[in-house]
Amino acid sequence: MNDNTENQVSDSGHAKTVKSSQSSIDVGVKRRLEGTIVSAKMQKTVVVSVTRFKKHPKYLKYYKVSRRFKAHDETGVYKTGDKVLIEETRPLSKEKRWKVIGLIQKSEPKNE
Repeated sequence: MNDNTENQVSDSGHAKTVKSSQSSIDVGVKRRLEGTIVSAKMQKTVVVSVTRFKKHPKYLKYYKVSRRFKAHDETGVYKTGDKVLIEETRPLSKEKRWKVIGLIQKSEPKNE
């Protein structure tokens, strides 16, 4: 094994930091994002829109940036308009790299 490579386990026991001569990379830390479901028409898949505020480098003004992620929904209980929490996972298909792990707020049904 190379002397420049070193593995460490953090206090929580699940996140590893791999140090090499180049840089350090966190291994085992999964990103979690909060977003709104914009489409639930596929089987076991929902499309989640995640909105964040970004600061313009020159004018220092904040503006909205939205990204859409395809997330795995095994049970199919989440509907359009629900606020959910998604977590990064291994690739499940060509575009699916996230899974829904919880409901934050249920959408209100439309009364027409």
